[in-house]
Amino acid sequence: MTDEQLPANPWEKWGWAFASIWLVFLVYPVLAVLDADVPAVVKALCLLCIVGFAVANVLGYASHGRRPWLFLGLMVALGLATAPVIGIEAISYTPYLAILSALELPAPAWKWAVAFWVALPLLSLLGVDGFPPYLFLMFWPVMLGGVILRVFGEREQVAHEAKSQYAMVAERERVARDVHDVLGHSLTALSVKAELAARLIDVDPQRAKAELESIQDTARQALAEVRATVGGLRAGNLEAELAAAPRVLADIGVSTTVTGEVADTDPRHRALLAWVLRESVTNVVRHARARSVVIELGPHGIAVTDDGAGCAGAEGNGLRGMRERVAGAGGTLDIVPTTPGTRIQVALP
Repeated sequence: MTDEQLPANPWEKWGWAFASIWLVFLVYPVLAVLDADVPAVVKALCLLCIVGFAVANVLGYASHGRRPWLFLGLMVALGLATAPVIGIEAISYTPYLAILSALELPAPAWKWAVAFWVALPLLSLLGVDGFPPYLFLMFWPVMLGGVILRVFGEREQVAHEAKSQYAMVAERERVARDVHDVLGHSLTALSVKAELAARLIDVDPQRAKAELESIQDTARQALAEVRATVGGLRAGNLEAELAAAPRVLADIGVSTTVTGEVADTDPRHRALLAWVLRESVTNVVRHARARSVVIELGPHGIAVTDDGAGCAGAEGNGLRGMRERVAGAGGTLDIVPTTPGTRIQVALP
């Protein structure tokens, strides 16, 4: 999940609607204007300023973060225009200014702006006649709500980005495992066929020619598989791997016995079983020095047993990748020493 958009934020889509509902509390400055002892013309101008303040507040959210300073500045100017008439009642504007600042201004400016608007209601402690003291106790919870929405929104964005990064890393690891499996198997097969052709070129030219043609086919197939894998389009084909395994093993003189059929396996896990079989055969060709291999297919998984030199040393990238694939499907992979050889057994739910 790279280049994904953030999940739809209801506040971004419907913020203007919520802001419109909260406009009901502008009734306080409206009543203050109507009660003011000023000419009717002045009252009308103040009421127009309050209406303009309301419109700028709604547009500040509807703009989705574009030009928030413009709308905030317009609200401040219109609010100040009414201050000479309504006096300390202008504090009623601060929750609107604080929430718009918290939700729309960029970081870190929104923190300083909110801190300023939060401090203004403390003017109610001046004890102005007819104005309720401790009004800030009514306004602060509203402002705190805006801050909480901003903090939660930023946390959600951080979590989404972390999730996207995790998905990208997981996809890279998947592609790396797929490329390793494809190239490891194909290059091993090419190496074996090339060695065989080199030994036969003087003894049996016709057989050597056939092996060289097989090398060309394998190389073309490997190139196609790498391209498909990088594009995320390749899925393991159990039938194809089951048919190819005896041919690859025969090139190094290893006989193959297959117990069970593809139809016996769980269709949900056949792609995974194909990868396991491919990597197991590659390990036999590279390391086992075996004479025979037994492949067992069943409803709960697969087992590949060889009579070679056994498993020693730390696990390589191929086995680690196999374990990760199997674990991701909820299964288990066991590497069991036999006498002689090694048994790789995968059990799936």
